[in-house]
Amino acid sequence: MWSKLARFILVYRLPLLIVILLLTAFMGYMSRGVERAYDYAAVVPDKDPDMQYFKFFKQKYGEDGNILAIGVHDSSIYRLDNFRAWAALARKLETIDGVERAISIAHLQYLHKDTAAGVFRFRPIFDPMPNTQQALDSLLSFTRQLRFYSGQVFNQATGATVLLVSIDKQVLNTAYRETVIRRIEEACEAFQKQTNIEIHYAGLPYVRSTMATKVTDELNLFLILSVLTTATVLFLFFRSFKAVLFPLIIIGIIITWTLGWMGILHYQITLLTGLLPPILVVIGIPNAVYMLTKYHQEFKKHGNKILALVRVIQKIGVVTLITNTTTAVGFGVLMSTNIAILREFGVVASINIFCTFLLSIILIPVFFSYLPEPKSRHLRHLDGRMLNGLINTFVHWVTHKRPYIYAVVLVLLGLSIYGTYKIRAISYMVDDIPEHSRLRRDLAFFEKHFKGVMPLEIVVNTGKPKGTRSYSRLKKINEFQNALDSIGISPPALSMITFLKAARQAFYNQDSAYYDFPSNRELPFLMRYLKGEEDKSALTRSFLDSTEQEVRISMKIADIGSVSMDSLIHQVIAPKIKRYLPEKEGFKVHITGTTPIFIKGNSYLIRNLKQSILLAFVLIAFIMGLLFRSVRMVLVSVVPNFIPLLITAGIMGWFGIPLKPSTALIFSIAFGIAVDDAIHYLARFRSELFSRRVSVQEAVVVSLRETGQGMVYTSIILFFGFVIFVGSNFGGTVALGLLTSLTLFTAMLTNLILLPSLLLSFDKYDRRRLAWTESYDESKEPKTSTITSEKET
Repeated sequence: MWSKLARFILVYRLPLLIVILLLTAFMGYMSRGVERAYDYAAVVPDKDPDMQYFKFFKQKYGEDGNILAIGVHDSSIYRLDNFRAWAALARKLETIDGVERAISIAHLQYLHKDTAAGVFRFRPIFDPMPNTQQALDSLLSFTRQLRFYSGQVFNQATGATVLLVSIDKQVLNTAYRETVIRRIEEACEAFQKQTNIEIHYAGLPYVRSTMATKVTDELNLFLILSVLTTATVLFLFFRSFKAVLFPLIIIGIIITWTLGWMGILHYQITLLTGLLPPILVVIGIPNAVYMLTKYHQEFKKHGNKILALVRVIQKIGVVTLITNTTTAVGFGVLMSTNIAILREFGVVASINIFCTFLLSIILIPVFFSYLPEPKSRHLRHLDGRMLNGLINTFVHWVTHKRPYIYAVVLVLLGLSIYGTYKIRAISYMVDDIPEHSRLRRDLAFFEKHFKGVMPLEIVVNTGKPKGTRSYSRLKKINEFQNALDSIGISPPALSMITFLKAARQAFYNQDSAYYDFPSNRELPFLMRYLKGEEDKSALTRSFLDSTEQEVRISMKIADIGSVSMDSLIHQVIAPKIKRYLPEKEGFKVHITGTTPIFIKGNSYLIRNLKQSILLAFVLIAFIMGLLFRSVRMVLVSVVPNFIPLLITAGIMGWFGIPLKPSTALIFSIAFGIAVDDAIHYLARFRSELFSRRVSVQEAVVVSLRETGQGMVYTSIILFFGFVIFVGSNFGGTVALGLLTSLTLFTAMLTNLILLPSLLLSFDKYDRRRLAWTESYDESKEPKTSTITSEKET
């Protein structure tokens, strides 16, 4: 079969080039419609009860994660000219298309008791804007008595204040969001320049937009770096610009095809699929390395270029297909998850890995069939003293030092297994932000002065329509809310209860001592006044449902991480719910919001990635079983590639690297890539053992010398290809690069040292059993004259 394929490729090389060129043009056309994903990736499945309730919550009460907070902590903000500039900033922000509302301390309103009409009316505090510093100070003193706003818009103890910008949720899911954020920043920078007051930003819209932009910029940079790195390593190995140029052309084509497939499948570019171009650069090059190495080895033997290319396809084709299959399995297992972004990542990656195989097996022989024969300087890498000396050292260890090899491996396994028990699974809403970045400093500012900005929502169902009119039920909700405030994890929660406290304070002429839950006798008076308040519909929409059966309690908390969040919800809040709002009395309470859903999403990711790792092991072991038809052979091939994963997990435990989506993703991908070296080695081993009928030791040694160069070349390329991600500003990307490169480097050593050792120690063969590799018979090769023109021959 592979002989026929070699003949077909070299005979029809020009039509094949034209077909690939046309397909690339088509893929380039299809890639035009691919857009970046700007919405928050739905990691928690739609069928999950918590996700279903969260969607129901947003339909009823609106978006909870669309507030951008702009904070300042400077006493000069309360000088008249700066205060006017702060007010003007809010008005300017409201003119930006996509901004729904901007609220600052200068735009606050208070409830005024209209005794004659028997109603409360909203009145602006700073309208008209005072003209003197004395008048401003008087109004600020009055504002600080309004405890409803304390901790929400200003911090009475530190003097910090915040401007809250509500952004249209439809805008947040489009590319226009970046324009909105940029215009907000420009307006704030103008204010900062005018007043010399430092501004801090926070809120999910700002965090997501900033991180998405920075990650995209980094991915573009790493794509360039991955190309330069692989090009440099290729040139150092092969000493030929042609050996660099044509593999990179193939990579350029596959990147175009990747975007084209995304266009065909109607996928958007997410943070995961955005990683594919630099990853495909790295994992696509080994195909070219193995094929070029084999081409040079064959040409050195007999000096016939076309015959060498034929043997490349015959001998390397099946092995490359298998190695690309195992790599595709490492990515493809993600398709088994019920998380959309993982499925899409797995689909696009696995499809394009197979496309990489097709392009490599066609284009490498075709390109080099048109090029002149390799010169002697191009073949020098085959006799490199340093590399051959290293392989000779490995041969000596394998044949004479196996007990020491096993002892070292057992020690490393023991340390690694112990380290795995120290791994902690933890993730944050704004995970992996650099410690010294402005975004991190700004988040620390809001956590210090306002205890955080991450939304956490609690919805209390009273059990019956108009249940919120029951004083006894409202009193229980008040007791529960007081218990929440006593935890100290957030500013005072906002709810109908908070508004009733503000109404009581207003009823008693804004005396802050009366900011408390009304008594049974006071409530009817307050409710009569509230019936006439002008913004009742907004209040109802924000904190009550239409049937007046539910009360929404809205909180803002710090980014405390998945472990602390889980403890907060289940060990702190849940017991208070049982105590103050028991189900036996008809209450039903839901904890929801962007923050807990995000944390649950990360738990889903980690759990699904763990399952995908197990599935990758099973599938790859199954493929190896089909190839070698021996349980012993499967164990011999899988164990050397499982050990590096275990060592990496141990390092994570020892050095406190948490298990999170970015680090859990490493294992299935690295296993699928690492096992490629084992397949190349075992393919050569089987060929030596069954075709030449040599001893096991001779087959082991010859195979190590023949394939060792390619294994070292590809492993070094993979190592440097992934290690460039260590230069990222984001911890997740750093971990991905560092741990993947470390795993692949360790796998190179285990495949070069441990795998041959295991073959010598434990593998016994029955040569009557058919090998999966073809017995090679040169007499069956197509004549070069039938492949190329007489002139070329």
